[in-house]
Amino acid sequence: MNNTKLLFGIHCHQPIDNFDHVVYDAIAKSYKPFFQTLQNFPSFKCSVHFSGWLLEFIQKNDSELFSLIQKLSVQIEFFSGGFYEPILASIPSKDRIAQIQKLNIFIETYFNQTPKGLWLTERVWDDSIIGDLKKCGIEYVIVDDYHLLSNGTTQNLQGYYLTENNGETIALFPISKDLRYTIPFSSTAQIEEKLESFSSKDGSNGAIIFDDGEKFGIWPKTYELCYEHGWLKDFFALDVTNGTIESQTYKEFFESNKPLGLIYLKTVSYEEMGHWSNLDRSYHYSQSGIWKNFFIKYQESNWIHKRVLELSKNQTDDELYLDCLYKAQCNDVLWHGVFGGIYLPNLRDNAYKYIIECEKMQPLEALSIYDIDFDGYLEYKLSSNDLLAIVKPNLGASIVELDIKAKNFNLLNTLTRREEEYHKNIKKEAKLENNEIATIHDNVLTMDENIQIHQDSYLKKSSMNSICDDSSLFTQFINLSDAIFTPIKENESTFTHTFNMMGKEGNIQKEYSLKNNTLETNIILETQEKRKMKFVDEWNLHFAIYNILEINGKLLEDNLTITSNKLEIFDPYLSSKIIFDLTSETEIFISKDFTVSQSESGLDLTVQHLSLQFVTNFSNTLEYKITFKIKEV
Repeated sequence: MNNTKLLFGIHCHQPIDNFDHVVYDAIAKSYKPFFQTLQNFPSFKCSVHFSGWLLEFIQKNDSELFSLIQKLSVQIEFFSGGFYEPILASIPSKDRIAQIQKLNIFIETYFNQTPKGLWLTERVWDDSIIGDLKKCGIEYVIVDDYHLLSNGTTQNLQGYYLTENNGETIALFPISKDLRYTIPFSSTAQIEEKLESFSSKDGSNGAIIFDDGEKFGIWPKTYELCYEHGWLKDFFALDVTNGTIESQTYKEFFESNKPLGLIYLKTVSYEEMGHWSNLDRSYHYSQSGIWKNFFIKYQESNWIHKRVLELSKNQTDDELYLDCLYKAQCNDVLWHGVFGGIYLPNLRDNAYKYIIECEKMQPLEALSIYDIDFDGYLEYKLSSNDLLAIVKPNLGASIVELDIKAKNFNLLNTLTRREEEYHKNIKKEAKLENNEIATIHDNVLTMDENIQIHQDSYLKKSSMNSICDDSSLFTQFINLSDAIFTPIKENESTFTHTFNMMGKEGNIQKEYSLKNNTLETNIILETQEKRKMKFVDEWNLHFAIYNILEINGKLLEDNLTITSNKLEIFDPYLSSKIIFDLTSETEIFISKDFTVSQSESGLDLTVQHLSLQFVTNFSNTLEYKITFKIKEV
């Protein structure tokens, strides 16, 4: 009799330190009801991967669910992975091994299993990880059928293949995209028919599905489908009611079946990820983007990643340091697709929280100079016990990171507004024509007609300068934000740049000094122009909550213009005042910069930073000084 081996697995993860209410909601609507349903079907075998920090959260905050998962370990195979869900190919080898081993130990301790399978974060494959996986006892990895299809392997995708690097082999199980897109969105009768199509006489064909656990309760309308309407229990029952469908763990299938052959894969992820990471927005199997392109698409992503690499290179053996480092390697903040990713300020805040914690455990250096982001230019890192500022001479000698150490908070955790491909598909009014449940990839994107989508022409950091006509702030004469400044002396944070104005040369010199809680910027500007002009010093500052900010004693409005020689921003969240002292009365334009980004629920309108433009009138020369100070209240 023909037989289908159903290899069913779920992957459960939440971004590191995600909002508690979000994680509790996932537990209540997805993780707990899933396992409560599973316990009623003791013959149903499945595989499970939880990121380590999520398992720790459940253990600490929901002992009932944790105990239930332990109880069900007799019918569950636990998969390993990086403990804090990093993209394994994006972190150094020693960190990769340590993160996998950390999750291995947790699984062995609490579930009495030694993992042989590994959930590959975002299914990002690179041959370079094979050796480290083998060192951690891993024998097989989950990828997508797209990985094989994009490499020309089209014949049999219903088992596992072997691949090798430097003579070390590992098995690859390809997830069926067809099953991934229909479970749980199609009826169980349709799923049953589809599973039967995988059958073979000797039972060696595997129907391979390993997908997000959040699809079973958190994705739109899936809680009602899976639990109120009983889809999940009917699906689990197929193992009993259909005599040709037999559920197995991946380990059972691996140990009882031979590989389908030897293959070699490109550096690739799943199909949608290839589309999202494609720099030229074209789409084809042979030219889809690699995951690391996100470091090119989003400079904010690249900066976080390179700061973490820097801290890994300088790491100590201190367990607290290593734990902060590994948490900072979590993948969610580094990319953008259907989920918010890099567009979510709280995820970036969490990454910087652990970056700053690591910084505080390093020896204090007043000034250190090296190429942090691998662009061929040196960055200047100024540090005191209170603040850390990083200046980028090849970006207009602007400040690209400004950390309040006591708060573990980066005030320059800003995000530049960019054009996204999905912006072209946003509709002013649209509704689904029926009540059918679709995957989040098929969400209809709608937006209020009064909302405008903006793009920025330069990276939104601080101490970014431009010179404008006196007649209008918006008639830009010259933008120095992307200019390359030359350090006057390598052991000092003083920079100069010569620029051209209508064929006439000008010169600007910027000097930074940091002491305790105060960062001082001195600017000397000389031009050959005699007419009246405006010098703009732009600072873009990130805050966790914007509607509680007070500007010079008044609650923040959406847009604000004041004239003063002092600007005070009181942030109750940080319990701090941010004070700007200026050399003279200055016009200050203040506005919020919003992004419109795609998320699993549709579109998000998010304040990314507060834009401050300090505007000073001058003719041909200007001496400008601005003092930035943090004061705890």
